[in-house]
Amino acid sequence: MLGAPSARAADPVPPPMNDGFGLTQVGAASGTATNFVITVKTDQVSGPHRIRILLPKDYATQPAKRYPVFYFLHGASDDPGNPNVAYPALTAAQSMITVIPDGGRRGWYTNWLDQKTAAGAQNWETFHINQVLPFIDANLRTLASKQARAVGGLSMGGFGALHYAQRHPDLFSQVASLSGANELSTNHAVMRAAVVATLTNVGAALCGASAPTCNLNYGPPVSSDAIFGTPYPILWADWRWNEADPVAHMDALAGMGVSIYTGTGAGNPVEPEFWVESASRHAKERLDALKYPYHYVNYGDGAGWGSDCKGGHTYGCWAQDLVDFVPRLEAAFASQQSSPPAKTSHH
Repeated sequence: MLGAPSARAADPVPPPMNDGFGLTQVGAASGTATNFVITVKTDQVSGPHRIRILLPKDYATQPAKRYPVFYFLHGASDDPGNPNVAYPALTAAQSMITVIPDGGRRGWYTNWLDQKTAAGAQNWETFHINQVLPFIDANLRTLASKQARAVGGLSMGGFGALHYAQRHPDLFSQVASLSGANELSTNHAVMRAAVVATLTNVGAALCGASAPTCNLNYGPPVSSDAIFGTPYPILWADWRWNEADPVAHMDALAGMGVSIYTGTGAGNPVEPEFWVESASRHAKERLDALKYPYHYVNYGDGAGWGSDCKGGHTYGCWAQDLVDFVPRLEAAFASQQSSPPAKTSHH
């Protein structure tokens, strides 16, 4: 092969990532230098897991520069290996890193109560917060601070974003829920039933796949009690569901930038977004009562909200949500970097 061109050696490739924090990489990264997928194993969650990483275009050419990070949580029945999770607005971001970790087809961004189901180990919160997050900070040039870290997601991931922001307010300064399962209380039995449907694998209750059609296989059927215990409100036996209900804990988002997006499903109760709208509205009402600022968009039937949104629980609506959200998020990160950190008092 004498005289063969050697230009390929100079082709940009994903940055090397070192194992650590309980994560072991399997195989090589796939994709481009700025949009690639790594596969990891962890004893916290059964099976291999893909993590998609989107880097800004100048990452390789600005070796002294550090970047804020947006953790984007996918919906039920999806997988970061699906190239559609790299929404156009995310790949167009100029000044931040986006990390899309595997949340399972129905992991619900939670450490399950029952670790002995057919699904195996399911400690999703430990995986994301204690493993993925420090792994990213150790391997990429991040600004590893609350001010430079955001979490958002769609459908199941919208719940996950609020859940993580509420449980770890020291880690995130911005949170976004796109068509999120924002309410799990007994006041919203339909949303609770939708979660149960993903566990028992009985159909398309709340599908959040970033694809034109949803894969309705959520994995091996498990008990309705697997994640939060019994969903049935008899003698307060469902207390774990109430404890995980984002609407009940909006007070934990004090000082955080909060964004909520919803459609109306065109008023059709068969369309999941019809129920998402009421859960999102209840979250908004709680924020109003707390007098917290927020960015709330109800795009109704989708008219004027991008070219492919009919107000349903669909990719076209979420793509437009991100067109609205990503520039606002980048601007918020930029303002944090240009202003000195606020003084905090320790008592």
